[in-house]
Amino acid sequence: MGMAAPTATNMGPPPMHTDPKLLTLVQWLSPNFPLASFTYSHGLEAAIAAGWVKDGATLETWLRDLLHHGSGRCDAIWLRAAFAADTAEALVTLDAEARAFAPAATRLREGAGQGAAFTRLVREVWQIDLPDLLLSLAVGAATRRAQMDLETALPLFLSGFVSNLVAAAQRLMPLGQTQAQAIVARLHDDCTQVATETKGATPEDIWATAFLSDIAAMHHETLQPRLFQS
Repeated sequence: MGMAAPTATNMGPPPMHTDPKLLTLVQWLSPNFPLASFTYSHGLEAAIAAGWVKDGATLETWLRDLLHHGSGRCDAIWLRAAFAADTAEALVTLDAEARAFAPAATRLREGAGQGAAFTRLVREVWQIDLPDLLLSLAVGAATRRAQMDLETALPLFLSGFVSNLVAAAQRLMPLGQTQAQAIVARLHDDCTQVATETKGATPEDIWATAFLSDIAAMHHETLQPRLFQS
């Protein structure tokens, strides 16, 4: 007796189809995307040298404050503003404004360097024509031009930001791989929360109260010896 033909009930669930645009977003915002992110610590190196961050618990607190009260929140708003900008002139104006908000030369170098690398890659690989912009603006502008979902891109952007800083911390203090990944995982909800809370925000809503992070960025300019550019 021959075998019955497979039916929808005995073949298991239908295959899942992932949107290729989501895969592109994950590629762009992965710590492995070649932006030289590994050369920047966002002032974390100076914070560790000063003893402000000394273990996994203090690192997690530092990063959570950055997300909710510092550059994480600010970058989320800049990214949203760049997504909303509909002309190259508007993007250039936004970029100049965002650069004026940088609290330290090294922080500006970090955003500009990664942003220039990002725009070069999306121009060459995806043919998205963008001027060189700070990273958060570049990601927002590219997301719009590639017709991607902003509310998906923003938490991924923030998670990539956290992942890069955790990787930097692993080079600066005793922090094992399991503990490092646990920190990133626990901050996922924070990334989503910051993305949600900044809906409707504009550059007029920019503020930051993570002052110690800004001070660390300023101290890093004269820190010797140092591994990172920021």
